[in-house]
Amino acid sequence: MNDVIDALKAALGSQVRTGSDIPLRNHADASGLAPTPPKALALPQTTEDVATALRICHEHGHPVVTQGGLTGLAGGAHPQAGEIALSLERMTGIEEIDAASAMLTALAGTPLATVQQAADEAGYLCGIDLGARGTCTIGGNAATNAGGNQVLRYGMARRNILGLEVVLADGTVVRSLNKMLKNNAGYDWTQLFIGSEGTLGVITRVVIGLHPKPQGLQTALCAVGSFEDGLLVLRQFQQAHPGRLLVFEAMWREFMSVATRICGLPNAFEAEHDITLLIEADMGEDPAGTEAFSLVLSDLYERGLIKDALVAQSRTDRNRFWAYRETPYEYGRFLPEEIRFDVSVPLDRMTEAVAHLREEMPKKWPEAIWVAFGHVADSNIHINVAIQDMTDETKKDVQGLVYDLVSRLGGSVSAEHGIGRIKRPYLSLSRSEPELALMAKMKQTLDPAGILNPGRVL
Repeated sequence: MNDVIDALKAALGSQVRTGSDIPLRNHADASGLAPTPPKALALPQTTEDVATALRICHEHGHPVVTQGGLTGLAGGAHPQAGEIALSLERMTGIEEIDAASAMLTALAGTPLATVQQAADEAGYLCGIDLGARGTCTIGGNAATNAGGNQVLRYGMARRNILGLEVVLADGTVVRSLNKMLKNNAGYDWTQLFIGSEGTLGVITRVVIGLHPKPQGLQTALCAVGSFEDGLLVLRQFQQAHPGRLLVFEAMWREFMSVATRICGLPNAFEAEHDITLLIEADMGEDPAGTEAFSLVLSDLYERGLIKDALVAQSRTDRNRFWAYRETPYEYGRFLPEEIRFDVSVPLDRMTEAVAHLREEMPKKWPEAIWVAFGHVADSNIHINVAIQDMTDETKKDVQGLVYDLVSRLGGSVSAEHGIGRIKRPYLSLSRSEPELALMAKMKQTLDPAGILNPGRVL
């Protein structure tokens, strides 16, 4: 068993750590699984180092778990006993910004916030954005096909990626650092690795397409009486100003109750409403855009679709509105242990989903604190459930309730967080047997020894 460690040390020297030299941060990701020290930690600095490490592990048939920012919630980067952790944390940096092509190339370990800053300084916007931007990496964003707050306009990570460099399980490097929107030269193999969670290869470089910066950002907090009214607000706004919406977030009343009564934020409105919407739109530089934004909201208010509304007049107002949506990042300070769900539900079944939760949660777990919120316009809903002294059996029961509901409504057990280890038992609820068989064939073809992130996804 130590032969593989000796071979890695001989080839990579001080880039390989074992025992107490492995930092505690590499023992766990953000999934909440019990920390597990990897057998060894490889810290490559170049693509060639990654290739060397994988070639050696492939020759020895030794399992590898790939790590980036360790912000994943599905257990994809969490070590299992005996695995070698391959961390890309030293492979950081923006290698190129091509302003003419509106793209940039970054090493996979580069934090998303660094990519965003580089795009901003070049006069552009990176369309990928999520709460963990300061610690998550662009390689991890690609490997999990990360979503986030602006998917409505810019799409998932997949839509923002033009090219990749990937190291296969046997150490082979495949490279397509494409800068062009049109490139139909054969199979677009890069798409296979986006969202594969490190089970098919290790992403080492990413080419990101950039977007013009929003001009005239407008933000509003709106109250509606039902999800159906919220959908009408969404469609009416899209019809009035096509392509302008950046953000359309929904927070159900249970969510707002936790934000105010437990997390200490002031009430957004005098009355309690079933759903609070956070809306942002790029209305352009012309001052008329500001007026047009308010006019749409006024019209929807007069028609009774919006019950109350606040329009940000300053950055302080905008931050205050976003503070409600970002309270889940503070739940660890206020709530007992949580189970966090990231699922998709067809929009025409969303009301049914929340109604079922409202009926079943109090019956099964009277003391549970649960919330529902999400990006909604893309069918994504997050459900957090906090229960004091939660046992493994309780976790399984809560997971069973939520995932069975999602399956029955024709939804997906994962909207943007991936499958990893935690959701693997439930993948068959969202994928058919032929689909799973096809995935297994891909895995067998690209990783015949099964060394890459074993036990994740499949």
